[in-house]
Amino acid sequence: MMDIKPIIEKLFEEGKKQGMSDMEVFYGGGSSLSLKVFEKELDGYSLSESEGLSFRGVYNGKMGYSYTEKVDETSIDFLIKGAIENAKVIDSDDEECIFEGSKEYKEVNNFNPKLEQVKEEEKIKFVRDLEEECLKIDKRIAKVETCVYGDGYGETIISNSKGLFLQEKNNIAYTYVVVLAKENDDIKTGFAYRTGNDFTKFSYQEIAQEAVKDALSQLGASSIKSGDYTIVLRNNASADLLEAFSGIFSAENVQKDLSLLKGKIGEKIGSDNFTIIDDPFMEEGLASKSFDGEGVACKYKKVVDKGVLTTYLHNLKTAKKDNVQTTGNASKSSYKSPIDITPSNFYIEKGSRSLDEIISSIDKGLLISDLQGLHSGLNTVSGDFSLAAGGYEIEEGKIKRPIEQITVAGNYFDLLKNIEEVGSDLKFGLPGEAYIGSPSIKIKYLSIAGE
Repeated sequence: MMDIKPIIEKLFEEGKKQGMSDMEVFYGGGSSLSLKVFEKELDGYSLSESEGLSFRGVYNGKMGYSYTEKVDETSIDFLIKGAIENAKVIDSDDEECIFEGSKEYKEVNNFNPKLEQVKEEEKIKFVRDLEEECLKIDKRIAKVETCVYGDGYGETIISNSKGLFLQEKNNIAYTYVVVLAKENDDIKTGFAYRTGNDFTKFSYQEIAQEAVKDALSQLGASSIKSGDYTIVLRNNASADLLEAFSGIFSAENVQKDLSLLKGKIGEKIGSDNFTIIDDPFMEEGLASKSFDGEGVACKYKKVVDKGVLTTYLHNLKTAKKDNVQTTGNASKSSYKSPIDITPSNFYIEKGSRSLDEIISSIDKGLLISDLQGLHSGLNTVSGDFSLAAGGYEIEEGKIKRPIEQITVAGNYFDLLKNIEEVGSDLKFGLPGEAYIGSPSIKIKYLSIAGE
């Protein structure tokens, strides 16, 4: 990677000459690889690299923005002119500031140099082996629908005219497979995935077993009678639901009246078993970092502690409005993006009992393993949801049979109060949702529409 310090220094120098006061540069660069295998052949290959730089600065009391994909000295004039023009037309009264820096930053190592050394042939062999293994395990596996390996590298630099210079890099690998099981006319899909930045921890045998087991376990599924059932939301389904509702904890949404958690700090919003942690320092966490999108030092926090809401997630702007300290959750999804609010590694704290132990405590109920329509079938403001689902019937502490064609309905705020137990099987999602995690959770009851 080129040294961009000289470019930044020149940019600040030139900006000052043209009447700008405080200024900031945000640099984002990275690369990503994706490999897809279908019927032993490499069916998809993409390798992309990108970098860019955004610039913001105060001109006549207003904050102006500009950005470029051309990271060299020829862009300096363009960036300054763009930011000044932008500042002239801004009519927002929200006061924005450039942050001088936190007292200290905790070092976070989210970059594994060994991942860079894995040869492309090894990655292709891995994804071919994964496909082959899935087909070998059981003759009812008719085909492997999707089989993918990907990895990526990212680097962030934040520097400002107040003397702050922060730099961080990270990398990530992921793999997932979708298999098709067929028995007579019954066809079901199974899915398994892994994420992390240690390639040696990816076992294609384990992943294949998991995907095949998932598909086979759903063969012969049918609906179930409508009614209220004790529900276990499996870790992946619970994490999906948490991801869909994660915006309710954003101070920006609270301030815009888009969250029912407004005015609830210090109040009980969930059961005693319910704790949500935002941990930017988590070992092997895919969203671990030492500073946020505004250069503020990140911090570990319990957003909900034993059911009590302790804080919203803030950036500098929302914190100033509420007259509190920022929580270090400012985010920029890329150098082009405005400042937003996003959690780091955001998860429901795990309990002590396994999923099997929780199931064994249920006389009659359902294990929900799959939720669909998460972005159309719920209302993040009211908390209401009605989602197509699949899973298994539980009877006398055991999985009795697979179920499908059901709809699970309820209200997320009620659900949090009705959590009876939290499992020990904490799991995070795939990249894109890799920062949200949950163990399996047992809920007193939810309404099921079936036959």
